[in-house]
Amino acid sequence: MTPLEIDLFPCRSDNFGVLLHDPATGATASIDAPEEKPILDALARRGWTLSHIFTTHHHNDHVEANLTLKNRFGATIIGPARETIPGIDRKVDGGDSFDFAGRRVEVILTPGHTAGHICFHLPAEKLLFAADTLFALGCGRLFEGTPAQMWESLEKLAALPEETTVYFGHEYTLSNARFAITVDPGNAALASRVAEIESLRAAGAFTAPTTIGLEKATNPFLRAADPSIRRHLGMETASDAEVFAEIRARKDRF
Repeated sequence: MTPLEIDLFPCRSDNFGVLLHDPATGATASIDAPEEKPILDALARRGWTLSHIFTTHHHNDHVEANLTLKNRFGATIIGPARETIPGIDRKVDGGDSFDFAGRRVEVILTPGHTAGHICFHLPAEKLLFAADTLFALGCGRLFEGTPAQMWESLEKLAALPEETTVYFGHEYTLSNARFAITVDPGNAALASRVAEIESLRAAGAFTAPTTIGLEKATNPFLRAADPSIRRHLGMETASDAEVFAEIRARKDRF
């Protein structure tokens, strides 16, 4: 089977747009629809025709172009059953799966950022579209969920194979990196990654995608069990969820 092609491009002020394309069938999915023009420009540049929109959550900066793109292309919108999504055709929930160009797409329910946020996992392609649940060196703010819910959601993603490539919703990585070293200052892998990120951003390059393995080694939001972080926070006897909650609260104040 011919590998899927991926096009990554900026939208809005700091969103990522992502197109997923099967060269054999021509099927093309937009992961969320943050802004119409950059998506149309990417489709035209690649000569692709939009067939699907995979919606992760209801925030406007992820669904703004749903209806205009659906009207233009007749695209099928697949999104979270627990949220109100403009133009949705198929509602999916955690544990569901569907076919895209002969590939199985698994739906992972990841509440926290919003109450019904979902991620899309293509196991055969080793791909995860995490939107605003998991970022490079970060995680989404808790607008509708609790710290315990978000920690459980992140545990689901951390359990995926380490070689899984992760595309995320926003270019927040430099800010995330500067925060991460304040809670995990002894992590040599993190220090090296921070330097790499500073270089990438200075050159105007993207920090996406990442991998599950890289995030487990360097992202403090996945490392609540790490003894050095716990010592640094003075939380050696706390639960993982409590440590995560403290890290998230510190990031909110950072």
